Amino acid sequence: MKIYLTGSTGFIGNHLSIQLLKLSHIVFAPIRNLKLSQKNIHENLRLFRLENPDKNTNYFKNIGKVDCLIHCAARTHVMKDKKKDSLDIYREANVEKTKKLAEEAAKQGIKRFIFLSSVKVNGEKTLGSNSFKYNDVPAPEDFYAISKFEAEKVLWEISRKTGLEVTVIRLPLVYGNGAKGNLERLIKLVRLGIPLPFSMIQNKRSMIGIDNLVDFLIQCIDHPNAAGKTFLVSDGKDLSTPNFINHISSSMGFSARLFPVPIFLLKFLFNILGKKKELDRLIGSLKLDCTHTREALNWIPPVNIAEGIRRMVQGK
Repeated sequence: MKIYLTGSTGFIGNHLSIQLLKLSHIVFAPIRNLKLSQKNIHENLRLFRLENPDKNTNYFKNIGKVDCLIHCAARTHVMKDKKKDSLDIYREANVEKTKKLAEEAAKQGIKRFIFLSSVKVNGEKTLGSNSFKYNDVPAPEDFYAISKFEAEKVLWEISRKTGLEVTVIRLPLVYGNGAKGNLERLIKLVRLGIPLPFSMIQNKRSMIGIDNLVDFLIQCIDHPNAAGKTFLVSDGKDLSTPNFINHISSSMGFSARLFPVPIFLLKFLFNILGKKKELDRLIGSLKLDCTHTREALNWIPPVNIAEGIRRMVQGK
């Protein structure tokens, strides 16, 4: 099949493009910089420059017929974003460009548009035994989540008007080889053997390994039950922060150095350091109920969470 893939140089897009090419799909990838190393060259990879697209951009110039579009590109979440107009910036990147891309895709006769959204559309955390479900009333809080939810609504409206098949996938934390940000920092801390004060945390968080996510995205390309659906995806096993750290250290061949600090004291210390949001992710729960996803596509994550974390740590 012919796949149009945005964000092909990002963490998710890169892994996805590699697997699509292995499966002999033809991948059309707009990028900002064509100065690529030899490893990026593949006979089925069609790269073309698309720098700073705006409302006048022709996303499909000289491309021809494409079967499916997978939209990975986005302005991602920034922990400390103090710009007064940042919601407008998020909307420009995540709503307006998505709208333009979908409208053009519909005109081109592309059958399906797969949109990578975020579980933050559902909310920031779950309480007790509760889990987010695909049909929960959305409750986005920050600018990133608001823009993703608004983009979803735009896509459903375009789908209603044009017949473009839309699939929305709300992602939790995605881990794997090449993951950046807090994950990369955590791995470095564990590798250095630095004692971490997290052994008393008893939260539960859903996440998905990059190999499982790529497998699921490929399932959605032409599965008849994926059209017109919103999916939540995860590995199927929720981990506490200490569990996750223990998996990381085990993949390195040693035991994690965790010690107990009461949660109230962690909150006090992180507030002093201006790291409240970072701590919220470490101590809070965010669980997904993926029953609808598994049943709709008869999908089972092919890689268990221990193996997925091992691949991340060992760079595989």
